[in-house]
Amino acid sequence: MPKVEDILNREISRVNIHLPATRPTLAQLLQEDEPKVKLRDGTYHHFKRSELEYLLSIIDRGEEYRLRIPIVLEVSTLYRGYFRVRGRVEVKVIDKILGTYDILEEKSEALYPRYLLPRIRRRLPTTTTYAFITE
Repeated sequence: MPKVEDILNREISRVNIHLPATRPTLAQLLQEDEPKVKLRDGTYHHFKRSELEYLLSIIDRGEEYRLRIPIVLEVSTLYRGYFRVRGRVEVKVIDKILGTYDILEEKSEALYPRYLLPRIRRRLPTTTTYAFITE
């Protein structure tokens, strides 16, 4: 009989089937005629070019080679009421959208209250995605 932990992990994998198989950089996507990424289930997710260009406008030159798209908003069992973003440029983008960016404080990971998710998703509907994490 499978353990409860194994069953939970299988369910989390099923819930995360919408995640991309790979996360290309912003620079790579801007070079494509139809920017898209292949998902784990074999389908494709298309990005709005206007969103990609907006992202390019709010980051520093050269960061488009490090910004991975889509930006993953991690909903974790460990941090109830919060979501996490990882990656220095990714955190910078979210902070700029929320108006909390501080040039003196560069973070490679940040926690945000979950009530901010709709604000981020309204601004970046195609270039962000949720991931459900058990920790």
